[in-house]
Amino acid sequence: MAVSAVNAMHRLPDLSRVPVVDEVGVNERVARFQTRSIKSASKIEALKLILSMIDLTTLEGQDTPGKVRQLCQKAIHLHDSMPGLPHVAAVCVYPTMVGIAREALQGRDINIASVATGFPSGQAPLSVKLEETRLAVESGANEIDMVISRGAFLAGNYQLVFDEIMAIKEACGDAHLKVILETGELGTLDRVRRASVLAMHAGADFIKTSTGKIQPAATMQVTLVMLQAIRDYFYETGRMVGMKPAGGISQSKLAVHYLVMLRETLGNAWMTPEWFRFGASSLANDVLMQLQKQATGVYQSADYFSKD
Repeated sequence: MAVSAVNAMHRLPDLSRVPVVDEVGVNERVARFQTRSIKSASKIEALKLILSMIDLTTLEGQDTPGKVRQLCQKAIHLHDSMPGLPHVAAVCVYPTMVGIAREALQGRDINIASVATGFPSGQAPLSVKLEETRLAVESGANEIDMVISRGAFLAGNYQLVFDEIMAIKEACGDAHLKVILETGELGTLDRVRRASVLAMHAGADFIKTSTGKIQPAATMQVTLVMLQAIRDYFYETGRMVGMKPAGGISQSKLAVHYLVMLRETLGNAWMTPEWFRFGASSLANDVLMQLQKQATGVYQSADYFSKD
């Protein structure tokens, strides 16, 4: 990594210098992305790419070891009657379920992601957040999805948020850190842009829109602003940062629009699971149904696909 990138990661940036978001321009660009047409062959490749970018997720209070094992089986066997499908990028669970997922996915090239830091509210002491992060990593997680302290951010206590992200990043060790901004609580696109810049300078490997527990969750407008922040950060530091929209993306057509936006904003280098993820539970089934339609000309009943 370039020296400038290392130095940038360890200083709180001057957020007053972050460019103001042109909301009208953002809406116009999003509208254009939604009008792009994709030919049949390209659509099949796009759908397979979407599958490979999914973090298959269960984050419910009623999660059980059995439900997590079932989710892992789905990650391994998306639809055995359709050969040549990629596997999903990761399975995302609570820290207490990481060990179950590790056993179920043993020997598979599927990442284990775990939410941490008082998910979804972030309202916990830093000591608890650090312990939860270490527990998840020690149990086998190689990706941590942390939530920022939105109350501190909205109160203007940017240094606290910055320092917490840096501390969690250190506690991750070799695990990748995805920083959840919970954009639905930030209120404006300008705040989303500032939070994105802060998180990247603090060491985030990915920035992520939402926990999926707050509405609105991911939107194309919010995601575009975050992608633009990633682009400008890359120009400034030379360090690539990934992006993960999460919450509310359940239809293949919408996911394809996100891919179009990703390619036109960041380029082909980001068009891989290493740099872009969808946080989703039901998206995989819709993608599988669309692939079946492309192959046979008819939709297969939802009964033929496992429930998440």
